[in-house]
Amino acid sequence: MSTSKLTLQTDKSASMLQNLDEKFNNFLRIVALPIIGLVIFMLIWNIGAKQVDTSLGKFPGPVEVLQQSQNLISEHLEERARATAFYERQEERNAKRLAKDPNAPVKWREYNGRPTFIDQIGTSLITVLAGFILATLIAVPLGICIGLSSSLNSALNPIIQIFKPVSPLAWLPLVTMVVSAVYVSEDPMFAKSFITSLITVSLCCLWPTLLNTSVGVSSISSDLQNVSQVLRLNWLTHVLKIVLPSSVPMIFTGMRLSLGIAWMVLIAAEMLAQNPGLGKFVWDEFQNGSSNSLGRIMVAVVVIGLIGFCLDRMMLMLQRWLSWDKTSVAR
Repeated sequence: MSTSKLTLQTDKSASMLQNLDEKFNNFLRIVALPIIGLVIFMLIWNIGAKQVDTSLGKFPGPVEVLQQSQNLISEHLEERARATAFYERQEERNAKRLAKDPNAPVKWREYNGRPTFIDQIGTSLITVLAGFILATLIAVPLGICIGLSSSLNSALNPIIQIFKPVSPLAWLPLVTMVVSAVYVSEDPMFAKSFITSLITVSLCCLWPTLLNTSVGVSSISSDLQNVSQVLRLNWLTHVLKIVLPSSVPMIFTGMRLSLGIAWMVLIAAEMLAQNPGLGKFVWDEFQNGSSNSLGRIMVAVVVIGLIGFCLDRMMLMLQRWLSWDKTSVAR
């Protein structure tokens, strides 16, 4: 009995040590190593920035970028305070006018302050999501049709391969002229710069979703195809019950790639179309040429990278939630 108890205690101790070792390895991989990597990157950035002299002064290091980010947040709060004060004064003026004469005409003006950095982040997110959704609504149905029809694939493949590598800088002048000619209204719902950026983003980011959807649909196993034929499913039911569930991993892989491309394309499109987003912020600061411009541009660069990372993680979470095969979801 004593020998078996000793063996049991030894096994428990070995199991506890193994669990502790696994937890330590997970902590090292998930928490410690990324922090170490960031610290090393910050040190290299800080040392390298001090060695670079530009026409506007030293290249901004992490400390300068942090200071400029705080300044941008302070400017946003000050601008919001001015907007609030403007509307309060307007309400008081209108209330006094109505108190004297209930039938007096009341004027209401919108605050026309300069968009802040936070406002421009919001504009960029709205533009990129609108362009991405438009591209997805085109790419997924077309990709399904291409994947189901070899004839359609043969007909459209040359067109896809020709337009897929076209840069947004090539599309933008054409889109600008078309929007200016077609989108004519005395009271437009959206600014032309927004429509131009949206269409440019859609044109450049639909290809990964289109290609991955067509590949996913054409790669459906013959067993599932046979099941559909045995059940005599019509085309729409076949797509909804067989094609879409089987090709979801490939569709989402294409959508993740498309969203990443959309975010990169957007910055260049906003620079040239002057859509009031992050791209225009970077261009305005470059044109401004003040001593703080480099630091503010680096803040925008870091924010662009962080938002791109968050958008990719959100798409990955959505893919894991919708996909029936959890092992097929890449990290």
